[in-house]
Amino acid sequence: MTHPLLDLAPLSAERFAAIEDRVARLLGTRQDVVITQGEALLPLEGAIRGCAGPGTAALNIITGPYGQTFGDWLRDCGATVVDLAVPFHTAVTAAQVREALAAHPETDFVSLVHAEAATGNTNPVAEIGAVVREHGALLYLDAVASVAAEPVLPDAWGVDLCVIGAQKAMGGPAGVSAVSVSDRAWERMRANPHAPRHSYLSLLDWKERWIDAGRKALLHAPAQLEMLALQACVDRLNEVGLEAVMARHAAAAAATRAGALALGVLEPYVHEAAHAAPVATTLRAPAGLDAAGLVGRALAADPALPLAAGGGALAKEMIRVNHYGPDATLATVQACLAALGAALRESGRAADTDAARRAAQDAWS
Repeated sequence: MTHPLLDLAPLSAERFAAIEDRVARLLGTRQDVVITQGEALLPLEGAIRGCAGPGTAALNIITGPYGQTFGDWLRDCGATVVDLAVPFHTAVTAAQVREALAAHPETDFVSLVHAEAATGNTNPVAEIGAVVREHGALLYLDAVASVAAEPVLPDAWGVDLCVIGAQKAMGGPAGVSAVSVSDRAWERMRANPHAPRHSYLSLLDWKERWIDAGRKALLHAPAQLEMLALQACVDRLNEVGLEAVMARHAAAAAATRAGALALGVLEPYVHEAAHAAPVATTLRAPAGLDAAGLVGRALAADPALPLAAGGGALAKEMIRVNHYGPDATLATVQACLAALGAALRESGRAADTDAARRAAQDAWS
């Protein structure tokens, strides 16, 4: 008995290359695009280990937990790392980056997260990219959460390594990811004696054995289901229109923020709306209430709602509404607000869910 998810014809090199081309068009890039056979942590780590070594001087921008991880990887590679950390309730500015680069003129590598889904902020990559390019450093960007929710333009912004994943705003699979790589980044990797070779982390293997060889023979058997899902995901984005998808995410963010404020007891964790990511809205739990407990009560009625408490030390104070991909809808936003309102009332706090519903509707419109 045949099964549509199991009995698949082998994925050819030609089709694999065609999917890479679709991703390149999505990013509007002429750079090489490598699709990696794993969750986005694979190319995120591979790109750092390919470019960084004992001679690297890195500026690592921290606006959330992933920035902290990148700094750890850079130090593990032997790089000299300067951290530029800003409070998680805001965004880094191009002026702060310029000041850090002026204080450390030896910097040749800058790592940055575009949108931090974990903390709900987003950073002005276009302005930062111009500063980094003027300085002459490589710019490494985690755009996993931002792609399809807001513009991601590696070429226009001067991004040398741009990593994306399909599992958030793109509404696709989690088990496959991609990275665009500039000529400058390839040169850095080729000159780096510490770059992984003959390794699952090696981007250079893909460059030399796949791209430079004319994309004729794959390095190993591809993850068929994930690749087919990625193709379907990109095709759907093209059919619906990328601008429309980004507008839907922006509307979801605006509706969530407005509705949460209208509840009367929750405050946005990210202070300024301009710094808030379109993929997730983070909220500060009222004083005296544990965020994780509040989220648990909200999920008791509907465990499928895209609600979560903050990670680690933020679990007591942060509530996260994940409105990305198929959850970037007014119905999902209003369901989350209603569940949070009910949980707040159970906890003895007044919460105006009717006002929240109206505010979300008005903001969406």
